[in-house]
Amino acid sequence: MKLILTRHGETEDNVRGILQGQLPGKLTKLGIEQGRKVAQRLKHEKIDVIYSSDLARAADTARLIAEFHPDAPFHLVKELRERDKGRFTGKHRDEVDLSSAEIESLTVLQNRTKSFLDKVYDSHPEETVLFVAHNGISKALVSVIIGERKEYVDDTEDHKHTAVSIFELKEDKKHKVHLLNCVRHLE
Repeated sequence: MKLILTRHGETEDNVRGILQGQLPGKLTKLGIEQGRKVAQRLKHEKIDVIYSSDLARAADTARLIAEFHPDAPFHLVKELRERDKGRFTGKHRDEVDLSSAEIESLTVLQNRTKSFLDKVYDSHPEETVLFVAHNGISKALVSVIIGERKEYVDDTEDHKHTAVSIFELKEDKKHKVHLLNCVRHLE
């Protein structure tokens, strides 16, 4: 399976430094433009099926991409939602301690990601699949694909808005990373 992964465009809460977690989020004008640019970048890709987080900021980005892939089945799913920030949802980044046990644990996040990835792989082993998601869940997906420990999610660089990553997933788990966190379409 070929997996194309992208993050949603910039949101109003991103600009204000607010932890959105599983809030819907609203794209800024720049975020909509980023979505249009990634849609242009991906318009010539063969995409057989689209899975997006059901949160508005990802779903709105996914719809922009889907305009160029009208025959691809389009699924909004809870499994691609951002990491749940618990009681810190809606708070400014500077006000919280994200090492708190009150947010979705890295183990739970990575397990959620692995289960969904396995399910999608089983359904589309020979197809090209697009995931439109969020920063934390994207890093969890990458950690599962490359076999990294769960701390990779906190330790690695954030995925930029509408960054594109492309992977070749194989049944023997000898996956290939073809592109990671690329935003050349925004330049």
